[in-house]
Amino acid sequence: MTKAGLAEKVYEKLMIDKKTSFELVEGFIDVLKDALAKGEDVKISGFGSFTVRTKADRRGRNPKTGEDITIFGRKVLTFKPSVVLREYVNS
Repeated sequence: MTKAGLAEKVYEKLMIDKKTSFELVEGFIDVLKDALAKGEDVKISGFGSFTVRTKADRRGRNPKTGEDITIFGRKVLTFKPSVVLREYVNS
């Protein structure tokens, strides 16, 4: 599902005009992105948790040359679904 598809579903569910529904979806995504960029965890009850984790530097190997290299640390985004969402998807 795309952002436009989400906005369409919000339009159908809440019976608001399409422009407002798109702005609502866009605003929610912006708030979510801003919180995650600041390193905050985002927990949505009944849906799940978004967390930003920092991976440390690690040693790796170039598969082409066999040379040892350092793979630099980075931030990764993880999502853990809630029990409610997991049960809903599996039913």
